[in-house]
Amino acid sequence: MRAFILLVFLSASCLAQRPKPCKSPRLLTGSLTVANQKDNLLASAKYTYDALRQRIRLREFGSYDNKSFHFDVLLLYQKGVMYKINNKKKTCCKKPMKIDFHPLAIPEDANLLGQVVLGSSSGPGQGVLVNSWEGELQMKNITAKYLSTVTEFGCIPITTMFHTCKSGWMVTSFFNNIIGLAEPQELIPPRFCKDAQLEEEEDEDPATFFSLF
Repeated sequence: MRAFILLVFLSASCLAQRPKPCKSPRLLTGSLTVANQKDNLLASAKYTYDALRQRIRLREFGSYDNKSFHFDVLLLYQKGVMYKINNKKKTCCKKPMKIDFHPLAIPEDANLLGQVVLGSSSGPGQGVLVNSWEGELQMKNITAKYLSTVTEFGCIPITTMFHTCKSGWMVTSFFNNIIGLAEPQELIPPRFCKDAQLEEEEDEDPATFFSLF
């Protein structure tokens, strides 16, 4: 009985503490979905995320502006290049990338909206404690609004809503997240990309998809 009372007391103490902005694990592997009504964007992807060396791999498919797409990209922010990879044809397209790396994190100036339990708090293992935050980001002469939900323990991303006047609201949901790199080789260009020449930048495919990170 005493152990039960102590557990309840500790749980209440933890819930009473005000959540603070946090940083997600520097190495993550998982899946995500992205939806944007204004651009008719609906996509799913498997991702590999390395904030230490600023690398992201996305294997994605979906529809954009009523056209289906499927591509595999490796983003190397420190080198400023992006590889579009076609494993079936063993071809590789290398392009310059002028996108700043933004680690998965809740900014220090974010405003806490609230703390809730996803699922149920009726029994052990039935729910997940999460925190929801909102704020604004300055991005290349425009102001973007965001609303992000992350887990209280571990700061694992759950959902992010991102808004700009140009793209409208974009909703991203993360799932099957694993801390660490399940397949580290995913962040290394394939051998057939070795001789790829840097090409001139063209109009981006769903560019807003990359801005998630």
